[in-house]
Amino acid sequence: MQAKTLSAGVIIVRREVGEPRYLLLRAYNYWDFPKGLVEPGEDPLDSAIREIEEETTLTALTFHWGHDYRETPPYGRAKVARYYIAESKDQTVTLPISPELGRPEHHEFRWSEYQQARKLLAPRVQPILDWAHTLVSRKNRE
Repeated sequence: MQAKTLSAGVIIVRREVGEPRYLLLRAYNYWDFPKGLVEPGEDPLDSAIREIEEETTLTALTFHWGHDYRETPPYGRAKVARYYIAESKDQTVTLPISPELGRPEHHEFRWSEYQQARKLLAPRVQPILDWAHTLVSRKNRE
């Protein structure tokens, strides 16, 4: 049995006229939340925060929902993606050039409302969005 490769990321939400918007990144034809590989010895949450800054330049994240997370089922070569939820007050996203690639890792970003995000995301990530949206909507009503 192949050991799983863990990737960690954050579902970043911001409020627009009181409604949640989720940050999605597109690489080729695939939309996802910002995430990246957890390096050996690295804490997955620290990895997720590092990846957010590297991929989007966002740094001021607030983890209102604690450090709970959800993981996707294994995909690809035994890869599992773990997602946390955080809020950003900043809507300005920059897709910086990756030193390894010589270009940005992603082609575009989008702040999407829930239904639009659900349509763009792959089926394996949709339950993760559903979980996040339930928590975000609950906090919205409190």
